[in-house]
Amino acid sequence: MADMNKAISEFERGRVQLSAVESQAQTLTIQGQVLDEALKELKDTKEKKVYKAVGNILISTDVKKLEKELSEQKETVELRIKTVKKQEEALLEKLNKLKSEIEAGQKGGETKEEAK
Repeated sequence: MADMNKAISEFERGRVQLSAVESQAQTLTIQGQVLDEALKELKDTKEKKVYKAVGNILISTDVKKLEKELSEQKETVELRIKTVKKQEEALLEKLNKLKSEIEAGQKGGETKEEAK
């Protein structure tokens, strides 16, 4: 019975972790989309200088320099997305295993109760 309670509480913790990881993945995906859009706009512009936000101010910068900076940020975001997806897969696998254990324990418990 103690093992069952431990498995259930571990399952609940895993669900909370999974929710946090999914939220993080969604945030990173949106960041990637924003960076894609910014890079597209930079490629389409004929300007040599553009403004970028740095804190609460806008600074004039070279288009090529900003394009390189945004491309590096995009690579970083993509790498983080891959890492988060791996975490998500590992958590799902763990949760499925725990779910099977809990279900098996419940079936075993029902059989013991029926025998009484």
